[in-house]
Amino acid sequence: MPIIEVKFAAAPGRHVARREIAGTASALAADVLGKSPTVTAVVVEEIAAEDWFCGGHALAESGLASFWLSIRITEGTNTRAEMTEFIAATCAAMGRLLGPLHEESYIHVMEACGFAYGYGGRTQDERAMAARMKAPVPV
Repeated sequence: MPIIEVKFAAAPGRHVARREIAGTASALAADVLGKSPTVTAVVVEEIAAEDWFCGGHALAESGLASFWLSIRITEGTNTRAEMTEFIAATCAAMGRLLGPLHEESYIHVMEACGFAYGYGGRTQDERAMAARMKAPVPV
């Protein structure tokens, strides 16, 4: 159910397949945040290093890579510790893929209210309630 957006500029001379970035982001969401890959969507966009600015200077001048990753999840489905681990693991993984990273590389975990977030025309609250209704009653 998460939607992940990744914008990136790789280090000079480094080519990274968008599919590899998408797969890495989805795997991290599954492994660290427990999100199902079957309902995870990922959008990846490459930005030219000369069009990405950090501290007023183009990445092309620094020879470094950078990225912005945002993930939307339902509020309350993950702990602070899990989100902290996701941020650290994502930064490390993107550094391995993209090359040495500029310090201004960002990860944003956005928690959305279950009544205001969903997919396929249903909110996350509706999906959670339907799952509870199907769960066996404890004896």
